[in-house]
Amino acid sequence: MICGQMKLTIGQEELNAGLQSVQNVVSTRTTLPILSNVLLKAEGDSLSLTATDLDVTISNAVEAKVEQPGSFTLPVKKLVSIAREMGGSQIELEVKGSQCSIQCGSSFYKVNGLAAEEFPPMPDFTGQTKLKMDQAKVKSMLRRTSYAVSTDENRYVLNGLYLSFKENKLTIVATDGRRLALAEEDLELPEGSQTDAIVPTKAIQELGRLLADEGEVELQLTDNQVSFTLKNERGNETLIVSKLVEGAYPNYKQVIPAESKERVTMDKEELQHALRRAEIMTSDKSNSVKMTFSENNLTITSNSPEVGESRETMAINYTGEEVSIAFNPQFFIDPLKVLDEDEVHFEFTDQLSPGVVKTNHPFLYVIMPMRTS
Repeated sequence: MICGQMKLTIGQEELNAGLQSVQNVVSTRTTLPILSNVLLKAEGDSLSLTATDLDVTISNAVEAKVEQPGSFTLPVKKLVSIAREMGGSQIELEVKGSQCSIQCGSSFYKVNGLAAEEFPPMPDFTGQTKLKMDQAKVKSMLRRTSYAVSTDENRYVLNGLYLSFKENKLTIVATDGRRLALAEEDLELPEGSQTDAIVPTKAIQELGRLLADEGEVELQLTDNQVSFTLKNERGNETLIVSKLVEGAYPNYKQVIPAESKERVTMDKEELQHALRRAEIMTSDKSNSVKMTFSENNLTITSNSPEVGESRETMAINYTGEEVSIAFNPQFFIDPLKVLDEDEVHFEFTDQLSPGVVKTNHPFLYVIMPMRTS
């Protein structure tokens, strides 16, 4: 085994920023010591930091003054604590053998590490088609959909977001069987690059955290892996690589009602607050609120024997016949919390049919009604 050698100087802010972007994937409960470590690779004028839990890998490059190029791994939690507590602005790192000395101002550390060769290799995406999108668009799409992903491990194909690249569109879908969120954006697809994939929740959470409001994201797919390369205007790159969820995603189009009988446009904030107030009087046993649409009026009632009851009224523009439908209030509030629009359109037919929330943006949210006795 080659003993490590490496020497560099890096700003405290740069080291901190690099560690912050990668450290989240490191699992606290790992049996393999190397998975508790971050891989440091110094070359040119940058230091790249990589962390993995074997399912999701994140890599980020930050500016550094490299005197001797090389690579080494150090325990990520210790390095994060050291980088955070250092008082000075410049940190010197030097690797000799199996130890790394860290000097900053009057503080000095020697930390034991492991050879870079032990770190799991990165999957190869050479030759795979690159799909490019705006980070802001993808970030908005994730925000509009990811809350509806299933957490039930028995339905593992639903434990991720479904991404479909077809007909010059990116469609993102999430469902847990009781509600479904879908967002769409136009995207110029290279010839013959129609594809789809299920990206697991952990990768989506990290992607959502690291996406910026500007810059590009580049996506590449193999049969069982996906990579997202995030580029910002400073030329910095962050790479997220993840295994895909295996299996076929259910036909989500069957769930979306072809048409509904009624459509009501409501003020999003007003509806959200009314539902939140009604939710106060629900309980674990009876967690539904009843929405009654009558002439120009919406009444939201909640009634649970062990807690009590509440009643809210809201003026709406509605002339159809009276309809009462019960919903889980949290499921109704979830999309309202993440939408930027001021108004939402709600489409419904009767108490047994799913309701659909839409906006003037390519987004829809299907919510199953609850049966009440």
